[in-house]
Amino acid sequence: MITPQLTADGRAVRLPIRDHITAPLLDDLATAYAEDPEQISLLLIAHAAAVTCHDYAVCSDDAPEYERAMRAAEADGTRGALLDALPDAHQQDPELGPDDAITTATRLTRLAARIRHTRSKEPRQ
Repeated sequence: MITPQLTADGRAVRLPIRDHITAPLLDDLATAYAEDPEQISLLLIAHAAAVTCHDYAVCSDDAPEYERAMRAAEADGTRGALLDALPDAHQQDPELGPDDAITTATRLTRLAARIRHTRSKEPRQ
């Protein structure tokens, strides 16, 4: 279960997903690359190109909306191809049972209230 925490400065609540989501995903990508480096490198190159084209289309003032949509679809397609090379376990959103969901919501609420009450005691700028 992902346990909400206060940031070091105490101004926000963070959900530490690195150990639960990011690290296993990176591990699986490395394993897939070790098993078939040529295929995975081609997928990574294609995805990088699609993401770069999408970023350019989004940031460009003169790019038409249909081009932005096409570039987004291309990036989604290459991302999907990369995800298909990884185990299914790391492609799904984390699911919480009722008790874990209540516990997480309670912790989030408690931490957010702590931040709000701490801020209300400080002079406003």
